Amino acid sequence: MSEHPDGPTFDSAKYRQVLGHFPTGVTVITAITDGTPVGMAIGSFASLSLDPAQVLFCPAKTSSSWPKIQAAGKFCVNILSEDQEDVSRVFASKADDKFAEIGWRRSGNGSPIIDGVLAYIDCDIAGVLDGGDHDIVVGAVNDLEVRHEGGPLVFFRGGYGRVTF
Repeated sequence: MSEHPDGPTFDSAKYRQVLGHFPTGVTVITAITDGTPVGMAIGSFASLSLDPAQVLFCPAKTSSSWPKIQAAGKFCVNILSEDQEDVSRVFASKADDKFAEIGWRRSGNGSPIIDGVLAYIDCDIAGVLDGGDHDIVVGAVNDLEVRHEGGPLVFFRGGYGRVTF
Protein backbone atom coordinates (compact mmCIF):
# COMPACT_ATOMS: atom_id res chain seq x y z
CA MET A 1 0.00 0.00 0.00
CA SER A 2 1.46 3.33 -0.97
CA GLU A 3 1.15 6.31 1.30
CA HIS A 4 0.18 9.77 0.19
CA PRO A 5 3.22 12.08 0.69
CA ASP A 6 1.15 14.53 2.79
CA GLY A 7 -0.52 11.85 4.89
CA PRO A 8 -3.95 10.26 4.54
CA THR A 9 -6.48 11.83 2.19
CA PHE A 10 -9.44 11.05 4.47
CA ASP A 11 -10.76 12.31 7.79
CA SER A 12 -11.76 10.41 10.93
CA ALA A 13 -15.47 10.50 9.99
CA LYS A 14 -14.77 8.68 6.71
CA TYR A 15 -12.49 6.22 8.52
CA ARG A 16 -15.26 5.39 11.01
CA GLN A 17 -17.86 5.13 8.24
CA VAL A 18 -15.83 2.69 6.16
CA LEU A 19 -14.62 0.56 9.10
CA GLY A 20 -18.18 0.54 10.45
CA HIS A 21 -19.06 -1.70 7.53
CA PHE A 22 -17.00 -4.47 9.10
CA PRO A 23 -19.12 -6.29 11.71
CA THR A 24 -17.44 -7.03 15.02
CA GLY A 25 -18.38 -9.29 17.88
CA VAL A 26 -18.99 -7.60 21.22
CA THR A 27 -17.01 -8.64 24.27
CA VAL A 28 -16.59 -7.38 27.81
CA ILE A 29 -13.10 -7.55 29.30
CA THR A 30 -13.18 -7.99 33.08
CA ALA A 31 -10.75 -8.19 35.99
CA ILE A 32 -10.62 -7.74 39.75
CA THR A 33 -8.46 -4.88 41.03
CA ASP A 34 -8.07 -4.26 44.77
CA GLY A 35 -11.02 -6.57 45.39
CA THR A 36 -13.31 -4.59 43.07
CA PRO A 37 -14.62 -5.89 39.73
CA VAL A 38 -13.86 -3.74 36.69
CA GLY A 39 -14.93 -4.16 33.09
CA MET A 40 -15.14 -2.53 29.68
CA ALA A 41 -16.91 -3.26 26.39
CA ILE A 42 -14.55 -4.08 23.53
CA GLY A 43 -15.25 -4.67 19.85
CA SER A 44 -11.61 -4.98 18.83
CA PHE A 45 -10.95 -8.54 19.99
CA ALA A 46 -9.38 -11.38 18.03
CA SER A 47 -7.71 -14.75 18.22
CA LEU A 48 -3.97 -14.25 17.74
CA SER A 49 -2.19 -17.59 18.02
CA LEU A 50 -3.03 -21.25 18.53
CA ASP A 51 0.44 -22.26 19.73
CA PRO A 52 0.91 -20.67 22.16
CA ALA A 53 -2.78 -19.93 22.75
CA GLN A 54 -3.10 -16.14 22.62
CA VAL A 55 -5.80 -13.55 22.00
CA LEU A 56 -5.68 -9.78 21.66
CA PHE A 57 -7.87 -6.79 22.37
CA CYS A 58 -7.38 -3.08 21.85
CA PRO A 59 -8.50 -0.63 24.56
CA ALA A 60 -8.41 3.11 23.99
CA LYS A 61 -5.55 4.82 25.79
CA THR A 62 -8.14 7.25 27.21
CA SER A 63 -10.09 4.44 28.90
CA SER A 64 -10.48 4.76 32.66
CA SER A 65 -11.04 0.98 33.01
CA TRP A 66 -8.00 -0.22 31.06
CA PRO A 67 -5.37 0.93 33.62
CA LYS A 68 -7.24 -1.01 36.34
CA ILE A 69 -7.35 -4.15 34.20
CA GLN A 70 -3.69 -3.71 33.29
CA ALA A 71 -2.80 -3.41 37.00
CA ALA A 72 -4.55 -6.74 37.66
CA GLY A 73 -2.19 -8.43 35.18
CA LYS A 74 -4.95 -10.80 34.06
CA PHE A 75 -8.39 -10.58 32.53
CA CYS A 76 -11.39 -12.51 31.30
CA VAL A 77 -12.93 -12.04 27.86
CA ASN A 78 -16.72 -12.40 28.05
CA ILE A 79 -18.25 -13.08 24.62
CA LEU A 80 -21.72 -11.53 24.72
CA SER A 81 -24.81 -13.31 23.42
CA GLU A 82 -27.34 -11.68 21.13
CA ASP A 83 -29.64 -10.82 24.03
CA GLN A 84 -26.98 -8.91 26.00
CA GLU A 85 -27.10 -5.49 24.34
CA ASP A 86 -28.00 -4.02 27.74
CA VAL A 87 -24.85 -5.53 29.24
CA SER A 88 -22.74 -4.05 26.46
CA ARG A 89 -24.27 -0.62 27.01
CA VAL A 90 -23.52 -0.76 30.75
CA PHE A 91 -19.87 -1.67 30.16
CA ALA A 92 -19.50 0.94 27.42
CA SER A 93 -20.67 3.61 29.88
CA LYS A 94 -18.74 5.60 32.48
CA ALA A 95 -20.93 4.22 35.31
CA ASP A 96 -19.20 4.03 38.69
CA ASP A 97 -20.38 0.47 39.45
CA LYS A 98 -20.92 -1.38 36.19
CA PHE A 99 -21.53 -4.62 38.12
CA ALA A 100 -24.39 -3.26 40.29
CA GLU A 101 -27.12 -4.84 38.14
CA ILE A 102 -25.03 -7.56 36.47
CA GLY A 103 -24.82 -11.15 37.73
CA TRP A 104 -21.39 -12.75 37.65
CA ARG A 105 -19.08 -15.34 39.19
CA ARG A 106 -15.30 -15.63 39.45
CA SER A 107 -13.35 -17.46 36.78
CA GLY A 108 -10.38 -19.70 37.54
CA ASN A 109 -8.06 -16.69 37.52
CA GLY A 110 -10.47 -14.71 39.71
CA SER A 111 -11.85 -12.40 37.01
CA PRO A 112 -15.61 -11.93 36.56
CA ILE A 113 -17.53 -14.18 34.18
CA ILE A 114 -20.76 -12.36 33.36
CA ASP A 115 -23.98 -14.39 33.58
CA GLY A 116 -25.46 -15.35 30.23
CA VAL A 117 -22.32 -15.00 28.05
CA LEU A 118 -21.80 -17.40 25.15
CA ALA A 119 -18.24 -18.16 26.22
CA TYR A 120 -15.33 -16.86 28.24
CA ILE A 121 -11.55 -16.83 27.88
CA ASP A 122 -9.30 -16.42 30.95
CA CYS A 123 -5.93 -14.79 30.26
CA ASP A 124 -2.76 -13.38 31.75
CA ILE A 125 -1.44 -10.20 30.14
CA ALA A 126 1.51 -11.38 28.02
CA GLY A 127 2.35 -8.01 26.48
CA VAL A 128 1.12 -4.54 25.62
CA LEU A 129 2.07 -2.88 22.34
CA ASP A 130 1.55 0.65 21.08
CA GLY A 131 -1.31 0.96 18.62
CA GLY A 132 -1.66 4.70 18.09
CA ASP A 133 -4.55 5.97 20.21
CA HIS A 134 -5.14 2.40 21.46
CA ASP A 135 -2.99 -0.23 23.14
CA ILE A 136 -2.75 -3.74 21.71
CA VAL A 137 -3.03 -6.19 24.60
CA VAL A 138 -1.82 -9.75 24.08
CA GLY A 139 -3.34 -12.29 26.44
CA ALA A 140 -1.93 -15.73 27.18
CA VAL A 141 -4.96 -18.04 27.40
CA ASN A 142 -5.18 -20.09 30.60
CA ASP A 143 -8.73 -21.40 30.38
CA LEU A 144 -11.77 -21.09 28.14
CA GLU A 145 -15.24 -22.51 27.92
CA VAL A 146 -18.44 -22.31 25.90
CA ARG A 147 -21.21 -21.51 28.43
CA HIS A 148 -24.17 -22.04 26.07
CA GLU A 149 -25.03 -22.15 22.39
CA GLY A 150 -26.71 -19.22 20.72
CA GLY A 151 -26.04 -16.21 18.54
CA PRO A 152 -23.45 -13.54 19.25
CA LEU A 153 -24.07 -9.84 19.79
CA VAL A 154 -22.51 -7.91 16.90
CA PHE A 155 -21.84 -4.25 16.20
CA PHE A 156 -22.31 -3.03 12.62
CA ARG A 157 -22.60 0.46 11.08
CA GLY A 158 -22.95 2.15 14.45
CA GLY A 159 -25.57 -0.17 15.95
CA TYR A 160 -26.13 -3.56 17.52
CA GLY A 161 -27.29 -6.51 15.51
CA ARG A 162 -27.69 -10.23 15.50
CA VAL A 163 -26.44 -12.97 13.24
CA THR A 164 -29.00 -15.31 11.69
CA PHE A 165 -28.06 -18.71 10.37
